[in-house]
Amino acid sequence: MKILLLEDERMLSDAIAEYLMALGHRIMVCYEGTEALREILSERFDLLILDINVPGIDGLDLLEQLHALKIRPPAIYISALVDIEGISRAYDLGCFDYLKKPFHLKELSLRIDKVMQNCTIPQSHIRLSKSYAYDASISTLLCDNSAQHLSKRQLQIIELLARNRGRVVDFDQFRTYIWDEEYVDNATIRAEVSRLKKSLKEEFIQNIRSLGYMIDIPRS
Repeated sequence: MKILLLEDERMLSDAIAEYLMALGHRIMVCYEGTEALREILSERFDLLILDINVPGIDGLDLLEQLHALKIRPPAIYISALVDIEGISRAYDLGCFDYLKKPFHLKELSLRIDKVMQNCTIPQSHIRLSKSYAYDASISTLLCDNSAQHLSKRQLQIIELLARNRGRVVDFDQFRTYIWDEEYVDNATIRAEVSRLKKSLKEEFIQNIRSLGYMIDIPRS
């Protein structure tokens, strides 16, 4: 699992990172919120572990900014904060768990296991909307379990958006993944996505103004 850890106490962050890496996780450690935001916008993480009182953007404002961008990885807060208003805000922002410092590292690993049991989505069959799903094992878009014919480029767009479901895919990512880093302007990408959307029976590809596109996680 790829985890971003935001913790400005160096000894604690080192201990957490070492423990979780020993369990087989990949860890990106950040010591202040602005750095964490930059990393999350450039890479995909399976889980965020966030302290609240950190330099730069605090852990609560960080999650709020991510949600405004429709980036919603599961998050666990770790903090010495005991103020009920702060804790309530953490849950209001959609955190999955809250662990008060000090805590045992084994307890953190148990919380991580619990979160991922609730959030794990089979990557071979990714639901995109009420009728649509993407089957990654056969690289096929399904509509009511029937394969929908798409051009190679349209299918690449669906695959890119499906594998990043729940977060914005920016224009540079389209250029890298679909056009092999060949420069095409944003208008060309918009036109290709527009043609794709017209061929679909449901409107599930969202235009995120000035940023790119995304497929949100359908509600159960």
